[in-house]
Amino acid sequence: MTIENTPTDGGFEELEADAIEIDLGLPEAAESDDLDLNLDFGDAGDAQTDADLLANLTEDATEPEPEPEELDADDEAVLAELHQQLRSQVGDWYVIHTYSGMENRVKQNLDNRVKTLGMEDYIYEAVVPTEEVIETRNGARKSVTRTVLPGYVLVRMELTDASWAAVRHTPSVTGFVAHASSPVPLSLDEVEKMLAPAALARAAAASTGGGKSRAKKIEIADFNVGDSVMVVQGPFAGVHATITEINANSQRLKALVEILGRETPVDLTLGQIQRV
Repeated sequence: MTIENTPTDGGFEELEADAIEIDLGLPEAAESDDLDLNLDFGDAGDAQTDADLLANLTEDATEPEPEPEELDADDEAVLAELHQQLRSQVGDWYVIHTYSGMENRVKQNLDNRVKTLGMEDYIYEAVVPTEEVIETRNGARKSVTRTVLPGYVLVRMELTDASWAAVRHTPSVTGFVAHASSPVPLSLDEVEKMLAPAALARAAAASTGGGKSRAKKIEIADFNVGDSVMVVQGPFAGVHATITEINANSQRLKALVEILGRETPVDLTLGQIQRV
């Protein structure tokens, strides 16, 4: 992956800078203008990029995905409306890179900047894609809304020198996601996949009494693959282990424990371990 300071194809101002190699898996470490990548998102559950960029679109490959929920007529209508809306809008959708955790602040800053600069005819909207998940923390489950793409914001705009500069110089924006140093728009199918979870969640909340429920993705907030933990219950109590797989849906995990000088894989529940 390479990163260039400014796009050079399209008349943008050129700045002198050295190309550097980065791992975009850590957005907060990026200090760049434009990010070079392959924008092939693939299916929403199996997104891939040339450096696993935007890896938040996928689950851990070792964890089986829950069965896809069958959409009812109301859900189909919501998605059809979103599909039609996206294809009737002017402008293209671009991805901008931000400091991690600053996505909503960037959206607010950009919205204000568009009004201040009078760029409403070129920059139409900024969106932070979100989804609702069930988060397990300290043994308790709760529903939380999280960003689908931590460190990224979608912007619908007409790309010109002036609109590029307005977006690029917004506080906490570090660059456009680009290919060959030129910002590349997302396809409408890619945008639809990222905006669909929030659209369905809004429709469910607005249904009669807000009582319509949808299956939500389950995540474990307490542990990650690679963590060193202590087994506190069961036959391996008192033994250190290293987590190799986590199945959030079943609340179970696989870990390596040392038995007779050899690392042996064992199946455990979340209640059987604690952080070292």
